Amino acid sequence: MKDFLECTALITGASAGIGREMARQLAPLAGTLVLVARRMDRLETLRAELLAINPELRVQCRSVDLSQRAEVAALCDSLKEESLELDFLINNAGFGDSGTFESSEWTKIERMLEVNVVALTYLCHSLIPLLRRYRPGAILNVSSVASLLPLPNLGVYAASKAYVSSFSEALRAELRGTGISVTSLCPGPVDTEFQSVAGRAGDPERKHAPDWVKVSVEEVARVALRAVSRDRARIVPGFWMMMAPLFFALIPLFILRLFFEAASRNEAARLASRTA
Repeated sequence: MKDFLECTALITGASAGIGREMARQLAPLAGTLVLVARRMDRLETLRAELLAINPELRVQCRSVDLSQRAEVAALCDSLKEESLELDFLINNAGFGDSGTFESSEWTKIERMLEVNVVALTYLCHSLIPLLRRYRPGAILNVSSVASLLPLPNLGVYAASKAYVSSFSEALRAELRGTGISVTSLCPGPVDTEFQSVAGRAGDPERKHAPDWVKVSVEEVARVALRAVSRDRARIVPGFWMMMAPLFFALIPLFILRLFFEAASRNEAARLASRTA
């Protein structure tokens, strides 16, 4: 963690979950943290907490709706105008949508793609010049273990995170030798606000993942920051989540399709029972 000493880090989705915990863990070491999220009240609360940890820390709070392209562009323009000496970009913001694609609300799908894909890509494209100027630098893109499989009832979310994982690998290859590292974080089930945001109005609460596959948000943040400091390409926190991609890689695709189809039938039956 000594790599982050006096660094300047920008964290999107900093008001909750993994982003908030990364800010907490960086606070004792960092020089400046730029916290980005929609909810300014939460950011101000976090700012007070971080300053209690490290009174010398400089904390900027930026209220930005990452689903709005104009707001994302304005954020990047202001950072460039300020000549922010950025060392570390953490693209953590993202959310999901749980349920069949046919029954989804297009406005939510569109916002999800804007945040998970477009904003993340724009921030990388716009801020890499700042990272180059003050290298060595790092980019941490928060993906998901869902990115490794096409998941029925999380189809668009999983596809958006597959983009993040693939894009991060390609960007890492392009930036090798520039002093900028790129790491993708692929967490599995974590107790954050994900389920409440991904759920749909009127839906009964879905079954949670068993505790033995969950990883705490503190552990996810710690493992992710350690992976960045070691220039790892990809990190999947938790033993069982790390084993899952290896397990599914051994299963032929036609067998996986049977599991996916069964999951789709179960979801259809659940919806039918709800409306009966």
